[in-house]
Amino acid sequence: MASTISFSTGNVRLIRVGYDHHYVGLRLICPQRCVSFVARAKAKPSMVIRASNEQDTSAKISSRSIEECEAAAVAGNFPDPLPLYRPSGPRGTPDAKPLSLSRRPRRNRKSATLRVSFQETNLSAANLVLPLFIHEGEEDVPIGAMPGCFRLGWRHGLLDEVYKARDVGVSSFVLFPKIPDALKSQTGDESFNDNGLVPRAIRLLKDKYPDIVVYTDVALDPYSSDGHDGIVREDGVIMNDETVHQLCKQAVSQARAGADVVSPSDMMDGRVGAIRAALDAEGFHDVSIMSYTAKYASAFYGPFREALDSNPRFGDKKTYQMNPANYREALTETEADEAEGADILLVKPALPYLDVVRFLRDNSALPIAAYQVSGEYSMIKAGGVLKMIDEEKVMMESLLCIRRAGADIILSYFARQAASVLCGMSGMKFK
Repeated sequence: MASTISFSTGNVRLIRVGYDHHYVGLRLICPQRCVSFVARAKAKPSMVIRASNEQDTSAKISSRSIEECEAAAVAGNFPDPLPLYRPSGPRGTPDAKPLSLSRRPRRNRKSATLRVSFQETNLSAANLVLPLFIHEGEEDVPIGAMPGCFRLGWRHGLLDEVYKARDVGVSSFVLFPKIPDALKSQTGDESFNDNGLVPRAIRLLKDKYPDIVVYTDVALDPYSSDGHDGIVREDGVIMNDETVHQLCKQAVSQARAGADVVSPSDMMDGRVGAIRAALDAEGFHDVSIMSYTAKYASAFYGPFREALDSNPRFGDKKTYQMNPANYREALTETEADEAEGADILLVKPALPYLDVVRFLRDNSALPIAAYQVSGEYSMIKAGGVLKMIDEEKVMMESLLCIRRAGADIILSYFARQAASVLCGMSGMKFK
């Protein structure tokens, strides 16, 4: 069926687009000029464009006005229908009888519009939390094992990075401090110093950007001279209840500085309930707790420990972090954290533990977070640098998969880069 469009032919040019290059469209030469689709004087000819299976798709000018075309339609004199066009396969394609299928799932994938319409999982900047490393210095120090990541100077570099992230829609941040060795101790007392690095950074951020959400890390390892998440007994045992006592003071100090969400990552037993009680006792009823519910003793944390210089001085963290071989144990941790008052449950790492993310999603009504850790980030970056993968596509696919598994929010060092892609600024250079 011929299509009739009314406008001046001087303002348009013909372009070939669409199905097998057999259709012709129109594009304005001057986009600033408005095209009117209202019927005009009879003297203005109409442009008629026919789609056919011929390569010569020249536009033909009809001598009939819009009114004459409408009168013909009322009288039942319709234009000839478009010829039926069926694309053929390559030479040698068998003449197969169509399969008798009641369902053909590919029908819902046949165009970009349909694929978007039926997409089950979506990713936006609101789902992303950007981890930031901070230190006492003025300069931003690059982290060798994490290309594109820096230890940010807490006065200037931190504010600059948050500004850039907010510009592409990221409004949630989690802080990790690199503490000077001189301030570290076996009991991690610097962790609850109200004038320490993290409280100062929180106050600065909330003063400059009061609308952002600030998450904090509650653990002793950045402050411990032993590099462990808890106080170490003389026989090497990590002391649980004594560590929880310190963590409560740390969480209250962070809340006092203005933290929105405190995040115990230590994996001590009973710490969520103790921290909730400590926060409530100080009047911080609105401060949320994001518990590292299923934090595994993973080899994917290596670059992070370089960033904070927080490797254990001896031994490992397997007596308090979860065994990577265990799945059902995550349910034990989930039930405990829910009962103790956690507001958000987190799985760490993310991609190697998507089954655990889905397990928590299916067994809890609380929001689920997943941490795409430093090792995951660095592998994608390295693969991109070596041209083994398309970094941007793998980055976006990995984040979408974490969302598909059930995560409501994702802590990722890719947060700003991914948000730039989502808002159409693909290919941005990052310092």
